[in-house]
Amino acid sequence: MSKPLIIGVTGASGLIYTVRALKFLLEADCEIELVASKSTYMVWQSEQNIRMPVESLQQEKFWRQQALVEQGGKLHCHHWGDVGANIASGSFRTQGMIVIPCSMSTVAKLAAGMSSDLLERAADVQLKEGRKLVIVPRETPLSLIHLRNLTALAEVGARIVPAIPAWYHNPQTIEDLVDFVVARALDQLDIDCVPIQRCRG
Repeated sequence: MSKPLIIGVTGASGLIYTVRALKFLLEADCEIELVASKSTYMVWQSEQNIRMPVESLQQEKFWRQQALVEQGGKLHCHHWGDVGANIASGSFRTQGMIVIPCSMSTVAKLAAGMSSDLLERAADVQLKEGRKLVIVPRETPLSLIHLRNLTALAEVGARIVPAIPAWYHNPQTIEDLVDFVVARALDQLDIDCVPIQRCRG
């Protein structure tokens, strides 16, 4: 990629989607700007009993350790409250942004044009600049409010890729199921770096 990709991480369950996406992107020598919402810290603690560091350099090391990619690519992490960061500006050129996983709270704020933290601001910038924004919602069942908010985002150009795996590639592990979703989400950004078996008909 000639320009960096922004990864947004929210407090939705399913941080394995972020970890696997990072693994393949960093192994493909991509440049990543990552911002995790405040709720992400709590999800790591409650689901994995892991404390995610707040300081930027320590957080970069943390994500690389989770993704098992110590070297390769470029990773820069931002604090969720740093609304003055480069990714908050439309003049900072990017490949686009993927929010993986994406909570329904974040979906609602983005659909309403609200940006109360850096993640939401960065996503709003992608929309206003006409860049690619990929949303990977992780919720079930979806209420009518959820569906309307997702529709509103789709209507302004966001790509919606629900965390729903397929089975035609004969998955054998949880990682196989996760990687399918990650690959389909990255497809929306024209990034092909996940080694999955694609449908041949």
